[in-house]
Parts: sequence; C-alpha cells; structure tokens
Amino acid sequence: MEHGDAQYMSGLANESFDFVHSSHCLEHMRDPHVAIQNWFRLIVPGGHLIITVPDEDLYEQGGNIVNGNFHSCYNSDHKMSITIFKHASWSPNSINVFDLIKSLGPEAKTIKVELQDGTYQYDMPKYDQTLGTAECSIEFIVQRIKFTEHDS
Repeated sequence: MEHGDAQYMSGLANESFDFVHSSHCLEHMRDPHVAIQNWFRLIVPGGHLIITVPDEDLYEQGGNIVNGNFHSCYNSDHKMSITIFKHASWSPNSINVFDLIKSLGPEAKTIKVELQDGTYQYDMPKYDQTLGTAECSIEFIVQRIKFTEHDS
C-alpha cells in the first residue's frame, strides 16, 4: 500500500502499458476479479497481462479451513487459493484461472496457462517446497486484442 493500491491501480490511465506483470500478488487481493480487470484495463491492444500465482494443490496442499474460511498454511496474507480449473475444490475461497480470464471479456485472448511444477516432489509429506527449489505455481498470459462486433 505504500506504493499504491494494486487492486484498483488508481491514477493510471487505461491502455497505457504494453504489459502488466504480476508475480504472487493476485492471491493477496481482496477481490481478485476487480484487481485483474483493473490490471487488464491498463494494457494497450496487442499488449499482455502476465500473472504468476501459487497453485492451490501444490503450494497450499489442502490448506487450513477455519470456520468455513480458507487460511493458507504458509502465508497468512493469502486471501484465496487459485487453481487452473476444477469443478470443486477443497477450498471455499478457490478461484479458477479460466474463470478469471473469462471475466475479462471478449478482448482477452488466452496465450498460455501452465502449471509450473519443476522439481516439485509429489511424494513428499505436506511441506512448503518453495523454501527449496520447487515451483508450485500457475503462470498465465493474456493478450488484449481489439474486439469488434464482427469478431462475435
């Protein structure tokens, strides 16, 4: 907050950046849908939104559910868990990446959605593997395209 509010990006003009990059920030937002829509509005047509978030199953590994709410095992400021796409999650605060992208509307062209699990050890007991060398994240890239009625 000392450098501004990442959820609203107040004071920044629409379509003023070639790209916006967010690494492990979206899960800290009060409303990730509002945040990603504000990040996307900043991008010029042809520009890219590049986001990395922790994967709920690799990083959170089931998390803690207290009074029906998600609490991260490893970062107390995480407000939700994020997955590429699941019909049901163990987390009551789970968000699907594809739902986030869809919420951006017809100007959002999905370029990449990838699970980053390099060196992740699936057979280890519950442990924050990011303390070592493991990746436990999802990376997704969205390009802003110029949408016209003809495209629909």
